Amino acid sequence: MSERAERGERRAGARHQRSDRLDQPQEQRASFLPPMTFSQEAFGVLSEKFARFMGTAQFLIGMTVFVLVWVGWNVLAPGSLRFDEYPFIFLTLMLSLQASYAAPLILLAQNRQADRDRVALEQDRARDERNLADTEFLTREVASLRLALREQATRDFVRSELRSLLEELEDRALIRGADEPAGDPG
Repeated sequence: MSERAERGERRAGARHQRSDRLDQPQEQRASFLPPMTFSQEAFGVLSEKFARFMGTAQFLIGMTVFVLVWVGWNVLAPGSLRFDEYPFIFLTLMLSLQASYAAPLILLAQNRQADRDRVALEQDRARDERNLADTEFLTREVASLRLALREQATRDFVRSELRSLLEELEDRALIRGADEPAGDPG
């Protein structure tokens, strides 16, 4: 037996063995349709738009008009023109189908909103921590400035010292003026 035939048998055996095992993925088969790929972000944005639209008055009014037209047509129209033979079973099926698709899309939109809220909360917390650190730093700086100013002469202290010196100089001038003879100008 040649090497090539041996490898082919091993591959065929491996293929046969793999297809019987449930814990192994199956080999890809050729498909008639191209593979459909959706990015999670695009699908999430679509679900959020759908959920937002379902929460609008426009949607509720539209659904109400749709149901009223459906009921009116199937009650008032001649029997040959009615498309829902049994009393509103098809309408119930359509509304159930719409609800079965709407519920997971709304949940997906809520999960995405919760993720955004969590990120915003983390950013707010980080900003608050930075603000707190800045406030504590400024508080320490103001406290150190107050301590430094206690050792420095304040404006009021300097004014009072200057007043006392001025009074002392005036007193000296008066004393000198009293000691000098009256006729000698100076």
